[in-house]
Amino acid sequence: MRSVSMPRLLRTSVCTLCFAVLALVLVGPASAQEVDLDWLPAYIEEGMADWGIPGMAVAVVHNDEVVFAEGFGVRSLNEPGAVDAHTVFGVASTTKAMTAASLAMLVERGELDWDTPVVEYMPEFQLSDPWVTARATPRDLLAHRVGVGRMTGNRLRFLPDRERSAVLHQMRHHDFEQPFRQGFVYSNVMYSAAGELIPAITDTSWDDFLREQLFDPLGMERTTTSITQFDPDDENIAAPHQEIEGTVRPISPRNFDNVGPSASVNTSVTEMAQWMRLHLGTPGVYEGRRLIDEALMREMHSAQNPLAAQDPYTEMNAYGLGWSLREHRGHRILQHGGATDGMNTNLVLLPEEDVGIVVMTNTFNRFMTAVGNEVLDAFLGERGTGNWHPRIRAAYEQQYEAAMERRLRKEARRQEGTSPTFAMDAYTGTYTDELYLNAEVVTTDEGALAITFWDNEDMTLDLEHWHHDTFRAEWRNPAMREKFVWFDMDDSATIQTLNVRWTLRPVLLQVGIYPTDYYREVAFERVQ
Repeated sequence: MRSVSMPRLLRTSVCTLCFAVLALVLVGPASAQEVDLDWLPAYIEEGMADWGIPGMAVAVVHNDEVVFAEGFGVRSLNEPGAVDAHTVFGVASTTKAMTAASLAMLVERGELDWDTPVVEYMPEFQLSDPWVTARATPRDLLAHRVGVGRMTGNRLRFLPDRERSAVLHQMRHHDFEQPFRQGFVYSNVMYSAAGELIPAITDTSWDDFLREQLFDPLGMERTTTSITQFDPDDENIAAPHQEIEGTVRPISPRNFDNVGPSASVNTSVTEMAQWMRLHLGTPGVYEGRRLIDEALMREMHSAQNPLAAQDPYTEMNAYGLGWSLREHRGHRILQHGGATDGMNTNLVLLPEEDVGIVVMTNTFNRFMTAVGNEVLDAFLGERGTGNWHPRIRAAYEQQYEAAMERRLRKEARRQEGTSPTFAMDAYTGTYTDELYLNAEVVTTDEGALAITFWDNEDMTLDLEHWHHDTFRAEWRNPAMREKFVWFDMDDSATIQTLNVRWTLRPVLLQVGIYPTDYYREVAFERVQ
């Protein structure tokens, strides 16, 4: 049994971590001009100090030229080495536009149609609703309008050591969060399904297709689709970091292969600048060679799924095919953010001025939004009027304080002096759920409880008694943080159910996994 709690706002708005352009839109005149970016390094260094960002790289493209590409700070706090314009970062959900572009190539060849049901190309594709299974199209997958929500993403893991096919297979047990084509529900797994259309049609893996059809033609030689492809002799790779209990610290890099088409690309700002050039100027053309048909570029850059707007008469807010479509000072922008464990990216295109900005960092922050907005303003003749850094920092500090207050209120409701109903051995055993499969509860050498999911030792939680039969569970990988679990008994006074609250998106990760307004509660039934 599963239930999902999701605030109304989140049903119609884009994830703030993944599309991190704040709704701070001012109206001002555009001004096409040659822009001096000499101020940018000092601006970046000041902001990095304020936010505690170990490393950052930024590239700016204008009129089909890379006009700025520099690195700042260090690749890792453990082994400092300078970030430069060639340092590789995980760019997370900016991968989605690459998957969409790959499918566009198949559309151009006549091998795929945006609006033909997925099952006609991939018969094994199956959702929990047969009617939707028969009708869901590649366009639906790419526009986040299928209606099934998160299973994996930043900090959230599902079957991490299994193949993509295993994850997709479980979607037949995934309840819908909202009706098909009735809104926006962000789904990494649906993007993985979109990527798997490539081998279903071409017998070429998604990974190889991107290398052959995108990375090689764009000269993206060090760009990869998996951390397993890193050259062991290449030291110029940023390490992920996360703020845990108030301290930014390095964490283990995340293998995202089982939903790779949604988030697993690794690259540098120098090479990502080539990707931006493909989308600017004459979209689809790179170095005089057309890689993607113009009409298909327009399709990817067009609204496919409308989202809530503060003012629907003056503001654009929608999702295209791998792109978020917004406005900045009345000018249309294409944008996407990316967030995996300890890596954060902001990519923004301003087609009207032929400008692209990419910001890559090795910890979560919102300063990258300020950098993007400030550069946009520079090209629009509005430099310095947005006050972006202090405004975004003040909003973040206010949110941090509010989230911490909610967390402390939850902890204050803990009932002291209670004990579990039974001895620890009574809670041990195997528990199962159709969607989430298996969890094994055992006692540790210290006599406490631990839970391992999917027979994967890397997915183990140590349980701290909270009150009654509720436990706060700490992942052994501290970057994954914590969650709450609780046990229920049946009418024979035997423990029968393990309840797990999966946080699909915390209010603010720097504070912790709780509080959260978007979560799924799963009842694992004990196997007798």
